[in-house]
Amino acid sequence: MPAHLHHTAVVADTHNDLLMAVAERPPARWAGFFRERWLPQLRDGGVDLQVLPVFVDDRYRPEGALRQTLRMIECAHTLAEGNADAVRLCLDGAQVDRALDDGVIALVLAMESMPGLDSSVELLPTLHRLGVRVASIAHWGRTPLADGSGEDATGGGLTHAGVTAVREMERLGMIFDVSHLGARGVEHVLELATRPVMATHSSARALRDHHRNLTDDQIRGVAATGGVVCVNFFPVFLAEDPADHTVDRLVEHIVHVAEVAGIDHVGLGPDFVREVLHDVTPPCCEDFGFEGIDPGAALPGLDGPRGLPLVTEALLRRGLAEDDILKILGGNVRRLFRAQLGRPL
Repeated sequence: MPAHLHHTAVVADTHNDLLMAVAERPPARWAGFFRERWLPQLRDGGVDLQVLPVFVDDRYRPEGALRQTLRMIECAHTLAEGNADAVRLCLDGAQVDRALDDGVIALVLAMESMPGLDSSVELLPTLHRLGVRVASIAHWGRTPLADGSGEDATGGGLTHAGVTAVREMERLGMIFDVSHLGARGVEHVLELATRPVMATHSSARALRDHHRNLTDDQIRGVAATGGVVCVNFFPVFLAEDPADHTVDRLVEHIVHVAEVAGIDHVGLGPDFVREVLHDVTPPCCEDFGFEGIDPGAALPGLDGPRGLPLVTEALLRRGLAEDDILKILGGNVRRLFRAQLGRPL
């Protein structure tokens, strides 16, 4: 029953940094490496809709950030074109639906922070033309657009350029991602938003008091816009005690978000860090420098997309209704993308 339910569901993963791994290979290997290394995992995990964030690590900042941003975007297009029988880069909700109907994995390109742009918000239409449809404006630290959650002590919201970015993304039909944004920044976005926003990979602060997680008020705020909070699988964001780094603890976060936001506003944002770092040569971040977090940590069996059926099993054990599980696995994200993705004002 769990396997049948999982593989008949639309499964959406809203945060997998696999582009980092693929882009480390020579361009001639991009399509082939994705097919050999990542496509089997996505298929085994039942992934139907994969958001691909462009994350530019510290090696390229600041001088090479824009170049690496463009390189990773080109990598996404190349791997999609080279695996057209299996995946399709989608620009709007209708294209996502067609890809799923055709039995291929729908890929959606995202930006995780935008160091390549800095405050040049006028380049957002350029990213949109290149296929980017989801974006955040900060990571752990300060950017010209906003403070990341690692800078919460500043109490900083969005800069003038950050406010302009929100408006421009709404105009273009790019979905704003609040994950990694500082607490005041999240509140600021929720005050400004006239269209649904999402959190691509954030867990519940009520269950684990970590600045990377969202408070109940923030979760309710995202839901009030019509958006979706996609729960992060990274162990340290789920529990402080390593003994609690289990799939059942992950389900507690999912259930909590569902209870706070409503069952129509929760999804999955795994953030499979260990699996990506395994493939990055040389390692992009041997020392993340983020409060001693071990980037190699993972929940048992959930170090990559192949383990996603374990989440369905755990949700069934918890007693959730099958219709609710289908919403959590990907139905809610599909509905959001169908209504908003790539749809300009």
